[in-house]
Amino acid sequence: MIDAARMTAAPAARIAAVRRFNRFYTREVGLLRKTFLDTPWSLGEMRVLYEIGHGDAPIATDIGKALDLDAAYLSRLLRTFEKDGLITRTRSKSDARQSHLRLTAKGKAAFGAADKRQAGNTSEMLGRLKPEDQVRLVEAMGAIATLLGEPDAETPNRSYVLRDPKPGDYGWIVTRNAEIYSEEYGWAGPFEGVCAQIVADFVNNFDPKLERCWIADMDGERVGCVMLVKDDPKAKKADVARIRLLLLDPKARGMGLGARLVDECIRFSKAKGYKRLTLWTHKELTAARAVYAKAGFTKTSEETHDDWGKQATSEFWDLKL
Repeated sequence: MIDAARMTAAPAARIAAVRRFNRFYTREVGLLRKTFLDTPWSLGEMRVLYEIGHGDAPIATDIGKALDLDAAYLSRLLRTFEKDGLITRTRSKSDARQSHLRLTAKGKAAFGAADKRQAGNTSEMLGRLKPEDQVRLVEAMGAIATLLGEPDAETPNRSYVLRDPKPGDYGWIVTRNAEIYSEEYGWAGPFEGVCAQIVADFVNNFDPKLERCWIADMDGERVGCVMLVKDDPKAKKADVARIRLLLLDPKARGMGLGARLVDECIRFSKAKGYKRLTLWTHKELTAARAVYAKAGFTKTSEETHDDWGKQATSEFWDLKL
């Protein structure tokens, strides 16, 4: 539900920009076509088949809620699918008024072929971009979903745990940062040196009363991390804390882990009496910036540099506690 008290009037230019993007993307994905991917179905009808095929024998009510579809329209659509031999209905044992929906063998074959073509089309679209631009596009999409509060429906069963570092974790933090940012942004050797220095400073000057590091594990594998340190290493009391080396492995993105790690930093800082949280990030890191903005951080300044082999724009963000 929208909190009216938190709503602010958006400038006309921003409204126009959003509407312009909507017009572009609906054309890009074929939303306006009568049929989709050379099938008899529209994009909306394909989405209903997707929900049936990827759900655990869903009922019509669940699909209607998930897609915000009119019940009468959905009912007519399901009758057509059933008549065409694409789906079957099995009456629910717990509620005789409801039926569980499944794709038939014919439905799986027809939908599977169309789904494969869609994956190919998406691959072709991404293939027109450089690898680093592919990452920017995907992260921008993630940022949109995060800012608008959309949960990731693709990863409902994945879970993670946050824990303190163990032997080997600090080396992993340096290595994984270097690998991911080299692959996705082309940031070269000096960047790895920066990460190594941050980790070394944390380990050598660690103040257990005012500092913390979290490692995120998923199915026994390290997939994320963040550090919370005193902004002034020599400080004896809590004043300003700094978030450092927030990282998510690609396999752990889209499940809210980044926001959780930032929230842990905020909670810890408040509990220790810090007055302000600060951080250093980059304009290119759109998903991370969206997490910071949603948590209440505001950008205070920026500057460009080419320290890591490519020009980048560093940003400084603060949060009053």
